[in-house]
Amino acid sequence: MTKKLIIAIDGPSGAGKSTLSKALAKRTGYTNIDTGAMYRAVALLVNRQQVDVADDRALQELCCDLTIEFIRGAEQERVIVNGEDVSQQIRTPEVSLLTAKVAACSTVREAMVRLQRKMGEAGGVVLEGRDIGTVVFPNADVKFFLSATAAERGRRRYDELRAKGLDVELQQTIAEVEERDAADSAREHAPLRRAGDAIDIDSTSMTIEEVLDKMLQLVEQRQSRES
Repeated sequence: MTKKLIIAIDGPSGAGKSTLSKALAKRTGYTNIDTGAMYRAVALLVNRQQVDVADDRALQELCCDLTIEFIRGAEQERVIVNGEDVSQQIRTPEVSLLTAKVAACSTVREAMVRLQRKMGEAGGVVLEGRDIGTVVFPNADVKFFLSATAAERGRRRYDELRAKGLDVELQQTIAEVEERDAADSAREHAPLRRAGDAIDIDSTSMTIEEVLDKMLQLVEQRQSRES
């Protein structure tokens, strides 16, 4: 029987982790575990139940009975929380603002790491984030560290925001990316770190398809060794 792998994708904001995680999961038939969506799900429940993010006990109780499922649909992935499809609700501006505060709580992070490990322990999963290969699954079968220059990641973000009709400046957007990098690397809980055995992929001059092809080749090589 072919072993189902655990694939970890880490890297800074704007490197293309989310897009590639979904694409890689689709091409391999694996489940994409969107760790960011998990924190958004907690933020949604915190907002609905009016939980104080400073109340560790209340957060612990909220996370204790939490169930999250990821279902790949024909058009998009669906996020099911406690049996309810919240794929759209977790993407509202209100939830987005609250997610950063929720994700900074050690109680929530510890609960999500336990849940991520439970969801992925049997393999056949792709997880992306900033601490997947170092904290969540340090023994993942394949680890990628996806990066790009701050200038390129800032340009991608700038193009994305402009496409949405927002009036933004390129240099300011690049500066914000650099600030985010510094904050992610210095934060107390689950800082951005490259695992020592991760495969580095610099996507600065690569298309999404080129990066995906490289990832697939490396995954298939690992898969053949496990067969």
